[in-house]
Amino acid sequence: MSTDLALPAWGFRNDTSPGRWLAGLTRWIEYLSGAVLATNVVMVFLSVVYRYFLHDPVDWAEEVARALMIVLVFFGAATVLARSQHVGVDLFRKGLPESWQPALVQSGHWVIAGVSASLFLSSVLLLIDSYGQTTPLGLPQWLYVYPVMIGSLFMALFAVANALNGPAKVVYGTLIGCAVLALTVTTWNTLTPALAIPHGLLLLFAFLGGLLAGVPIGFVLAFASLVYFLSDPSLPMLVYSQQVMAGGDHFVLLAIPFFVLAGLLMESNGMSSRLIELLLRILGRVKGGMGLITITATAFFSGVSGSKLADIAAVGGIVMPAVRRTKQDPNEATGLLAATAVMAETIPPCINMIIMGFVANISIAGLFMAGLVPAAFMAVTLGVLAVIVGQKINPDEAFEHRTPMLKLLGGALIAIIMVGMIGKGVTSGIATSTEVSAFAVVYALVVGGLAFRELTMQSIAKLFVRSASMAGGILFIVASASSLSFVLTIEQIPQMVSASMIAFAHEYGSTMFILLSVLMMVIFGAVLEGAPALIIFGPLLTPIAAQLGVNPLHFGTVMVIAMGLGLFAPPIGLGLFATCAITGTKVSDVARPMMKYLAVLAVALIVLVLVPSFSLWLPGKLGL
Repeated sequence: MSTDLALPAWGFRNDTSPGRWLAGLTRWIEYLSGAVLATNVVMVFLSVVYRYFLHDPVDWAEEVARALMIVLVFFGAATVLARSQHVGVDLFRKGLPESWQPALVQSGHWVIAGVSASLFLSSVLLLIDSYGQTTPLGLPQWLYVYPVMIGSLFMALFAVANALNGPAKVVYGTLIGCAVLALTVTTWNTLTPALAIPHGLLLLFAFLGGLLAGVPIGFVLAFASLVYFLSDPSLPMLVYSQQVMAGGDHFVLLAIPFFVLAGLLMESNGMSSRLIELLLRILGRVKGGMGLITITATAFFSGVSGSKLADIAAVGGIVMPAVRRTKQDPNEATGLLAATAVMAETIPPCINMIIMGFVANISIAGLFMAGLVPAAFMAVTLGVLAVIVGQKINPDEAFEHRTPMLKLLGGALIAIIMVGMIGKGVTSGIATSTEVSAFAVVYALVVGGLAFRELTMQSIAKLFVRSASMAGGILFIVASASSLSFVLTIEQIPQMVSASMIAFAHEYGSTMFILLSVLMMVIFGAVLEGAPALIIFGPLLTPIAAQLGVNPLHFGTVMVIAMGLGLFAPPIGLGLFATCAITGTKVSDVARPMMKYLAVLAVALIVLVLVPSFSLWLPGKLGL
């Protein structure tokens, strides 16, 4: 999920000796991350083969896969940081006076450097403490800690390099300012304990300050929890890295990089372009045909990659040139494209559904099935509107070169088989979502590669590297949110929110509780880039919903949709900014034509809240 919408960076200059050295180090870490991802795919795939076909399970495979995943999280996050591509929201900073911008940007770099260095020091303490400890299967515990320590060291190195490459006055002025602020707060709390600033308030100030400076969201979450740890001497610092590590140490989360890789492989070997060209030939002459193609293509690709930005890139990269060749309005098309990402949020194997199921202890297979009918319902509503406001086009104008129909049908068939394989694997219970995702990667690599012969060894290596970086950026946010959830629990924030929400539900009923939860998720989905909102509020609100008699599958589905609505809605939805960057349009130009699609989605979401059978009918039929 890495985008160019990160905290601005001067970066390290490649024309200097240190710059060349750091650039070379970045490439080597990227190659290593890609190799780790490839190793994990092979390991999970073979462990499934051994378990289900040879009836000889490999007991240590899952633990080793988890250890390699931690390498992927922290090494991948380091490479994304080196290229300044961590996801962040800079709208708040840009609303401040222009003269403040350099200092705020530079302060953000020092925040990232401080978080990375603190994570490294904390992981050293954790490593010392873990020696002599073993996992349940007897593997050494330090197997999990070393990747955190080394990865955070790389992160600190890249962060400091980025921070030092600005104008000297701004660099050292902001460094001194940050140090003075930290020293002042520490001294005040030490010398005046009766008037000390509460830990929870410091956490809030750190969180809001990070957002205001435009710090990438993963580091905002890690910074807020770090400030809490530093302000509370009773908390051992080794627990900080332990909590961050725990956020990424889950076998089920391996499905995220695997599905992202499967989607990229599908795009690169030509399956996606063939499918969209086939749709253009079938639906192009229908009124609103271009909109229908966008909706159908996004829904289809969502059934493979799980990453909404990857889906948008795949569809937008093919549809938008056709939009411009047929003289359609690119702003209108971009608005619909962003809206289809909201529609597709619950189409399996959506990453956010995996995260919601994981953090809220809801069946992921059940959530996958619960999301299908709501997604179809929203697709129909968007399709009706697209036909009403759309125009007819000449499909012949949409292509520079026409592909033979046999190749189009073959590409579509292979892609459909892949989607069906994923769906059948998840719903049948034969394999977990992680194991199914590994099979999807192997299928896209072997079958797609043999059928279309468009993948070379070099392009495959680049895809593994790209997928590892994307996964590192996504999973670092998950890991950082885990540390924040830990300190919020210490502050008893979940209990306070729970009491307030329960009182609200008793006063106004369970339906109003769901609607309030949906509104919260729309707002925080925009501010927190989606996934952190689910990680923080999912485990908090889902038990309350269950107490009120709300089915967790229904609640989880509407929460994910609401999160997507916030993520892609103007004015601060990060997903909309990314969509515009992909399509070469401006948010200010896209916002107006997009509003009608958002209005339809908002109404559809309310209907889904009021009619739970949309979410529960299919899981009930399948016994999930």
